[in-house]
Amino acid sequence: MGLSETAYRNHETWFPDHKSTLKVTDPEFIELFDNFAFDEVASHGSLDDRSRLMVILAALIASQAHGEYKVLLRAALNVGVTPIEVKEIVYQAVPYCGIAVVFEFLHATNEILESAGVKLPLEGQSTTTSATRIERGLAVQKAIFGDMIDKMREASPADQRHIQDYLSGNCFGDYYTRTGLDLRMRELLTFSMLLSLRGCEAQLNGHIHGNVQVGNDKGTLLSVVTQLLPYLGYPRTLNALRCLNEALPESE
Repeated sequence: MGLSETAYRNHETWFPDHKSTLKVTDPEFIELFDNFAFDEVASHGSLDDRSRLMVILAALIASQAHGEYKVLLRAALNVGVTPIEVKEIVYQAVPYCGIAVVFEFLHATNEILESAGVKLPLEGQSTTTSATRIERGLAVQKAIFGDMIDKMREASPADQRHIQDYLSGNCFGDYYTRTGLDLRMRELLTFSMLLSLRGCEAQLNGHIHGNVQVGNDKGTLLSVVTQLLPYLGYPRTLNALRCLNEALPESE
């Protein structure tokens, strides 16, 4: 069959001058995978290379795919994802995946950025203080999810209201209010991470509606699911499609 021209061109864009050891030891597999991932899948949907690689990086963190993350991080830098954007992807993963998962990705990111000549630390992107983080975070929550945030907070048992404050002040106040990525991209990244995690269907459904609220329509979300397929496999992809179709039926 051979490698298609499209697959070869896309692979060279992401990995210029890369010498694959697997192409020597597993040539048949590489031909199958590259034609699928870099031609069939890459040719589908509306995402450009920068956006495609940003959502893939988010999914790889959530999947704890450390080795593939380092490979794709270099590709992201090759297509113009900035160091600040890369760092913000990693930071955005903390409230969704936890520092126990993100810790090694943060160190790997620093190592790769420094090897590329990037001086660390980067310019700070925080826009809140300890006095404003809950108020600012709550405003972002309401911009994404509307009045349901007030209802959720009111329905919370008294001994659990601190979790609602953490969501507003930490998840949204500390992270979503940062510069470096806009709100639409942050919601796409969150969607990518949630569909990559297992057992997060309720949160995924909520953020499907949140994505629509900030301007990411069903076609955009379907493009994300499609681009993640080669990296996540079919079970998680089909599960994400079920959630997407339940939250946004075709009639809508």
